[in-house]
Amino acid sequence: MPYRKFLWPALALVAATVVGLVVTSIGDNLTYYLTPSEAVAQRSVTGELSRFRLGGQVVDGSLSEDGDVKRFSVTDGAETVEVALTPPATPPLFAEGIGVVVEGHWRSLTDGTWLFDASLAVVRHDENYQPPETP
Repeated sequence: MPYRKFLWPALALVAATVVGLVVTSIGDNLTYYLTPSEAVAQRSVTGELSRFRLGGQVVDGSLSEDGDVKRFSVTDGAETVEVALTPPATPPLFAEGIGVVVEGHWRSLTDGTWLFDASLAVVRHDENYQPPETP
């Protein structure tokens, strides 16, 4: 039968197409973030205009509010980065000592220091999450 000559190449083409679609969709949906050590090391490459995500632990005692802006420090144990989080809002579970991923960009201050200017924060929690009780 003549169709058998085309069956295996057609199946191989379909399989290759499916694999290609799966690989490209996974790459688009992965979320990467830099640790504070990686972000500081790559600051000269990323510059002030590149947006990226920064992940680490919120340093105890570093959380303060300046109007609508929340200021805090994020660390990975080796490096610490100062963060200014602008509204819309912080997640309800946001607190000192928790894991957080913030999205934003570097901003150079007039005194020569650097600040991570964030506009989005995502709180990381473990599998034992309990939603707060509503009154």
